[in-house]
Amino acid sequence: MLVDEKKVGNEIGQTRSARSFDRGKGMKLVSWGVFETSAPEMASFGKKRLDGQVAYLATVREDKRPRLHPVTPVIGEGHCFLFVEPSTPKAKDLLENGCFSLHCAMNDSSGSSGEFIVNGDVLLTERDEQRALARSICSYGPANKALLFELKVNEVHEIQYRFGRSQRKKWTAE
Repeated sequence: MLVDEKKVGNEIGQTRSARSFDRGKGMKLVSWGVFETSAPEMASFGKKRLDGQVAYLATVREDKRPRLHPVTPVIGEGHCFLFVEPSTPKAKDLLENGCFSLHCAMNDSSGSSGEFIVNGDVLLTERDEQRALARSICSYGPANKALLFELKVNEVHEIQYRFGRSQRKKWTAE
């Protein structure tokens, strides 16, 4: 059984923009740690493909059109974080809408390293303890003014290519 992160977010003092955690009928959002506990092999593969690596974050603009951004996710201690420069379109999109899709970078056109995709919503985190945790597991030195978002997970896709065929796995928060 998965934990309802709506209640947990308030208990640990994280802040949230005005929008609700429930982004649609039945859409559940959980921490990376809940996903990791539920699907450890998928989470391990995802961490290898995303943590400290360049990945691509799709957001939704104010006019409802998609926008794509390069990012470097930070994964550890049960969390998936993004440090974001506050003046960027990426920050604006995340603060206004929060929906995201995160896709790992590909090593080659054949997909030999596999694909990993995370869909969900973000949580703006302003607690000093969360920022210290994110910095302690980060492979680079984020700017002090950077906003810190935690990616909350709704759905994950893993795609591996073996012998010319794709092998797909999907995990959904329940």
